[in-house]
Amino acid sequence: MQFRDLKKQYEVLKKDIDQAMLEVAASSAFIMGKQVKELEQQLAQYVGVKHCVSCANGTEALTLALKAWGIKAGDAVFVPDFTFFASAEVVSLEGATPVFVDVDVDTFNIDPAALEKAIEKTIKEGKLQPKVIITVDLFGLPANYPAIRKIADKYHLLILEDGAQGFGGEINGKKACSFGDISTTSFFPAKPLGCYGDGGAIFTDNDEWASLMDSLRVHGKGSFKYDNVRIGMNSRLDTLQAAILKVKFDAFKNYELNDVNKAANLYTDKLKDLVKTPVIPEGYLSSWAQYTIQLQDEKQRDGLQAYLKEQGIPTMVYYPKPMHEQTAYLGLGYQSGDFPATESLCGKVLSLPMHPYLTEEEINKVCQAISQYLA
Repeated sequence: MQFRDLKKQYEVLKKDIDQAMLEVAASSAFIMGKQVKELEQQLAQYVGVKHCVSCANGTEALTLALKAWGIKAGDAVFVPDFTFFASAEVVSLEGATPVFVDVDVDTFNIDPAALEKAIEKTIKEGKLQPKVIITVDLFGLPANYPAIRKIADKYHLLILEDGAQGFGGEINGKKACSFGDISTTSFFPAKPLGCYGDGGAIFTDNDEWASLMDSLRVHGKGSFKYDNVRIGMNSRLDTLQAAILKVKFDAFKNYELNDVNKAANLYTDKLKDLVKTPVIPEGYLSSWAQYTIQLQDEKQRDGLQAYLKEQGIPTMVYYPKPMHEQTAYLGLGYQSGDFPATESLCGKVLSLPMHPYLTEEEINKVCQAISQYLA
């Protein structure tokens, strides 16, 4: 059993993916070939925004957004404490300071009440200038944007939606990667829509920011690539990856997103009386980057993980360590107990195999093994 079965996906899509890769090889347009622009147009239309700017990976998508906004030393950027390191790393790389915020124990996403408290505290301290909220659509579920947008407007902050795990999610029919002033996603192979290497994309309705990020991703280019009008970076999406993504995007839209939700519903139906299963608020749709259950405590979680491994069932812990406890951020001065929800989750969460090609038989095997261990 695979945690995320990319081999099975390739077997299903092999003919079209092979053809797409061969077309790129035959054209020799390996950098910024026509498939890149075609993909950007398709993604923008799907998400429902004016502009999609592709780039080298999801981390640099966040970086390009922060650079477009001129985020710098002295600025405060609010980041959930329960997330992957990149969500805060990009803030530090611009010289700004990440201010960590606790999350909701049910959705795993940033807690709006905790966010407002963190903003108020930062304003009161007067050391940093609040500028941006980086929301994270963790495990495929969009954050609570109706509440977060009200807070952002109240304090005149920008929203940067980190949709690395959230592409395909929705709130009342509105797509993930359209909720931020700028939104980003990642095409890392294991993401809901992944390529065969690294890749990322940025989404916005703002013409000026889109143009600026288009320039920044190619060494700050002006009217042509040897007219460099600003200091930029090298962050292009390879044509080969764009061609692969076009094929996989069709499958994602046509059946994968639907099938992964069927798999999640089956898990929940079988596990809801055994463990705490993921909560999907009314009107929300998840793209299920992960299916994450919660156990009673770390001992039970680690024991179950070891037992499942013995049964040939792969699992992962996302995430075992809060952001505020990362060695790189110990200097920020946070204390144990500052983020009770995150600290609790890090000892309880366990992610199960989840992908569109998961069979009912495989789901039954996972659920039966969990039931046996907890009996």
